[in-house]
Amino acid sequence: MSVLAAASGAPSIATQLAGSGLIGLREGLEAGIVVMILVAFLVKSERRDAVKWVWLGVGVAVAMVAATFLVIHFGTSTLDGLAAEIAAGIASLVAVVIVTAMVLWMRKAARSISGDLKSGMEKALIVGPSAVLALAFFAVGREGLETALLMVGYAENTAGSAWPLIGLLLGIALAAVLTVLMYLGAVRIDMARFFKFTGAFLVVVAAGILAYGVRALQTGGLLPGAGNLAFDVSGHYDAGSWYGTVLGGILNVRPDPTVLQFGAWLIYLVIVLFLFLRPVTSAEPAPVADESAVV
Repeated sequence: MSVLAAASGAPSIATQLAGSGLIGLREGLEAGIVVMILVAFLVKSERRDAVKWVWLGVGVAVAMVAATFLVIHFGTSTLDGLAAEIAAGIASLVAVVIVTAMVLWMRKAARSISGDLKSGMEKALIVGPSAVLALAFFAVGREGLETALLMVGYAENTAGSAWPLIGLLLGIALAAVLTVLMYLGAVRIDMARFFKFTGAFLVVVAAGILAYGVRALQTGGLLPGAGNLAFDVSGHYDAGSWYGTVLGGILNVRPDPTVLQFGAWLIYLVIVLFLFLRPVTSAEPAPVADESAVV
């Protein structure tokens, strides 16, 4: 278990469920929309025989994502002391880099993703079942890998609790239900607004994971300035209060950040939120307002 996580205490159950649940809902809907587009295309093309290969590819991708999460998470949790801090810090930084790249990529690719998937499926059907399986595997695996890495960083601050995983699974289950309802036409969601708000949330979560990673590497001795605090409001900060559990459990905010930790958090948040929220130009495709309308 992380020294930093143990020192700050595990967030409340409700906070752990809410944070990881929203991550699961966001990432589950992204993956669900991908599967919905592929299945709808096959049904409309009268190629229902190929649907089973899509589901097989999805199953393999889910297994790969679960294995990735378990290997990284349990690999870091078996370490003790400074080695645990260094491993957790490196894992957190890697997660932040990949999650940031994927969030910014989705902002640009949202409109064209449906056409790209349909075009890819047309070619895969010509090649055969293995190509259909591979297309589904890589399309869903890309979203799942983002989820696994984000959850590794998020789970580092929960003192070994299983509640983040439960929250993630509940969020994914809700996403699956919403995806089916969207496919059946029973529910229509403003996907552009949904992914804008949840994408901004993921950026804020990633900023907290970055801050955690920097502090862990400082504790492990790989980064300097572990004793150089930017400020310390511990005397006025109640970690057990509602705001303490929210800020600490979801956003990884500490009352006593180091200068390097706080600087990394602030610079990342300003730059990445600017890149994510800046107005979309005509040369840059805008997210679709309702992904269910394109299937």
